[in-house]
Amino acid sequence: MLSSARSVTRRIVNRALLLLALLLLLATPACAISTDHMVQLRDITDVEGVRDNQLVGYGLVVGLNGTGDKQQTFFTVQTLANAMKRMGVQISPTQVVVKNVAAVFITASLPAFARNGSKLDITVSSAGDAKSLEGGVLLMTSLRGPDGQVYAEAQGPLTIGGYSAGGGGNTRAVNHPTVGRIVEGAIVEREAQVDLSQFHTVSLVLRNPDFAATKDIADVINEEFHSSVATQLDNRTVAIDVAGAGIKSVPLLISKVQALSIRFHAPAKVVINERTGTIVMGGNVTLSPVSVLHGSLSIQVETTYTVSQPLPFSKTGTTAPVANSEVSVRDLPAQSIRLENGANVDDLIRGLHAIGATSHDIVSILQAIKASGGLQADLEVI
Repeated sequence: MLSSARSVTRRIVNRALLLLALLLLLATPACAISTDHMVQLRDITDVEGVRDNQLVGYGLVVGLNGTGDKQQTFFTVQTLANAMKRMGVQISPTQVVVKNVAAVFITASLPAFARNGSKLDITVSSAGDAKSLEGGVLLMTSLRGPDGQVYAEAQGPLTIGGYSAGGGGNTRAVNHPTVGRIVEGAIVEREAQVDLSQFHTVSLVLRNPDFAATKDIADVINEEFHSSVATQLDNRTVAIDVAGAGIKSVPLLISKVQALSIRFHAPAKVVINERTGTIVMGGNVTLSPVSVLHGSLSIQVETTYTVSQPLPFSKTGTTAPVANSEVSVRDLPAQSIRLENGANVDDLIRGLHAIGATSHDIVSILQAIKASGGLQADLEVI
C-alpha cells in the first residue's frame, strides 16, 4: 500500500511540473523569441585576397538589320576600317556605311582560380547610337584587366532581353535592346593566379561588419582547433594563423573553417526605395511607444467649358467657349494609431494600413518615427 501511494504521488507531481512548464511556455511573449539562426561561415564571409577581377573590352557587333550606328558615329567607322585593314582589306573610313555595325563595350568578371580555357559569361553594351543589337554577332575582342593585360577573348552571337519595333513617332521598345549577353562567350587566356601556399595568415572578411559576429567567428574557430589560432582584428576581419592550426594545406584549412557555423545576429534594418515605394523590414525591428497621426488635405480643381452664343438675329457678338472652374477642398480628419513598447513590424504595418496609409505615406511616417527615436533599427533610403 505504501509503495502504491508513493507511485501515485510521483505521477501527480510529474504531471504538475509538466503543466507548469507548459504554462510558462505559453506565457512567454512573442517578442522574446530570438530571430537569430545558425549560418555557416562560407555564407557570411570572404577570404581576403580571393576575389573576382573585372575585365573590359571594346569591339564591333556585326550582322544587324539596319539598326546599327549611324554615319555620324565616326569611331565606329574608324574601328571597322582598322579591323578590315588587319584582315588585308584597305578601305577609307569616309566611304564606309555602317548601318549593320555597332561599336560596343564588353564587360566580364574573371573568377579567382580561373584556368586557361575556362569560359566566362559576358555583357555587351552599345557605345554609339545603335537602335538595337538584336541578331548581331560580336567579333573577336580582347578583354583586359586593370593592369592592361589581356585575360580573355570574347566572340559569339548575342542574346537580347528586349526589342524595339516601329518607326518615326510610333515606336515600341521593351527593356533595353542595346544591351545583350553571350553565355560562355569568352575564353580565359591568362590566369589571375593566387598562390595560397604563400599564405601565412588566412583572413576572413565579414560581408556585414559586426563586432559580435567577428568575436563569435574567432571563438568557434579556436574551439574547433583547441587553440588560440584565430584573432578578432576589428568588426570585419578575423585572422587565422596557418602554422598554429596545424594544417599544412591552406585550401583544406579554408574548407574546414568555412564549414563551421555560428549563431547569426540579424541586424535590425529598414530599407526604403522612395522611387517605387518599396519597403523591406527585418523581422527583429522593434519600436518604442509611439503615436502616429495621419491626415490628408485634398484640393481638386475641375474646369468645364460651355459655349457662349449671341442672341438670335443679333448683328453683334461672337460664339466663344467659356471656362467654368470649380474648386473643392476636402480636409479629412487625422487618423491615429498607437504602438506600445515592444511593438514589431507586423503591428506597425497593420496599423498603417488600418488608417489608409499608402506606401509613399509609410515612407514619410517611418522617417518621422526614426527622427523621433521610436524606430530601433537602421533606416536606409535607396
